[in-house]
Amino acid sequence: MLRINHQITIPAAELEFSAVRAQGAGGQNVNKVSSAIQLRFDIRASSLPENCKQRLLSMRDRRLNKSGVIVIKAQRFRSQEKNRQEALQRLRDMVRRALVQRKTRLATKPTLRSRQKRLDSKSRRGRTKELRRNIPWE
Repeated sequence: MLRINHQITIPAAELEFSAVRAQGAGGQNVNKVSSAIQLRFDIRASSLPENCKQRLLSMRDRRLNKSGVIVIKAQRFRSQEKNRQEALQRLRDMVRRALVQRKTRLATKPTLRSRQKRLDSKSRRGRTKELRRNIPWE
């Protein structure tokens, strides 16, 4: 069971772990032992609240595939158990980010003073450029 916060938990039955070989340098150990962990979590089939599911599915994250499955590969540690804990932590962080509801942006108008300042700076700049022009000889 993965506890996200005091209200939301993900049952262990919804998490699918598989041991795979780690990539990169590591000598003989990396060639012999499957110490990396691949965690798969199907969002649509999960017991998460609907609003959380929708936010997770709308996230732009490379770990989320088109069928709505989150695939996390943890391979930092040599121990399978440590990699399993890291994969669970990454999933927990991802779901917590989806739970945070962003504030809706309120459209605002520029103040009268800021509009006046903008117009003043434009006219000042125009005058400066006007003085740089060549004066025609008569």
